Order: sequence, then C-alpha cells, then structure tokens
Amino acid sequence: MEVLHEEQYREIQSAVERLYQDSNSMAVLLIDKNGQEIASAGEIEGLDTTSLSSLTAGNVAAAGGIASLLAEKEFTGQYHEGEHTNVHISIIAQRIILVVLFDERTSLGLVRLRVRRAAKSIEDILGRMDNSQQQQNRPSVFEEITDEDIDNLFSDD
Repeated sequence: MEVLHEEQYREIQSAVERLYQDSNSMAVLLIDKNGQEIASAGEIEGLDTTSLSSLTAGNVAAAGGIASLLAEKEFTGQYHEGEHTNVHISIIAQRIILVVLFDERTSLGLVRLRVRRAAKSIEDILGRMDNSQQQQNRPSVFEEITDEDIDNLFSDD
C-alpha cells in the first residue's frame, strides 16, 4: 500500500471506529494484503493483532487461489462462525482487507450492512489518495519544454 499521510490515516481510522460502533462488533481491523495492520478499533487488548493480521492475509491469499481454480476473479467476502467469536472478512478496492470480529451482541446481517457502508467510505479515501499521488507524480509543464522550444519561441522565423 502507498504511504499514508496523517490526514488520510485519521480518515481511515475514523471509518474503522465508526464501523466498530455502528456494527456493535467486538473489534475491527484494516490490514494490507501483506498482513500489515493499517488501523484498528474495539476490544483488541490481549488480542495478538499481528498474528491475526498475518493469518488473515494468508487466508485471503488461499481463497484467491481457490477463486482462480474456479475461474473467479476473487472472493470479496468470507465469513467464519465460531463458538464465541465470528469473523467477517472483506476485500476493499482489491488491495486491503477489512476484518470484523463479532459475537452474539450483533448479527451477521447488521455487520454486512455496516461493512458495505464502511467499505464505500474507505474506497473513497483510497481514491482521493490515489488521485493525490497521481497529481504529485505528474511532470511539471516546465519539464516538458526543451531548449529547442525556447529557441523557437524567441526566434524570428
């Protein structure tokens, strides 16, 4: 993932915190496809988020392999039901992974509904980030001007 600037990080963190509250979940993690945590919210004390992030990224990669075997582009969502904790995993903008941990305090339907809204918000942030990167990488108008162009500008021909 590209470098996050402070303002972009705050926007993403805010979207993650809003999802945590709106979905009544236990915790929310946003990670890149390499397993690096980008943002988190909720009950993460005592949770090995580093291992969870890495294993989730591996899980998504394995599901991507299954998708390829089945001639699918990718599986954008996964759900794992546990005895005490459920896990909802979704891929946003084909490059980051949103993980929602939840229990009986909420429902899968509510989590899915809130994830859709959060995913749209995060995609918008990433889109603005991409546009900003492209603006910064665009060559200056002056870089395109050659010495010959300058000579032609001042010649009497």
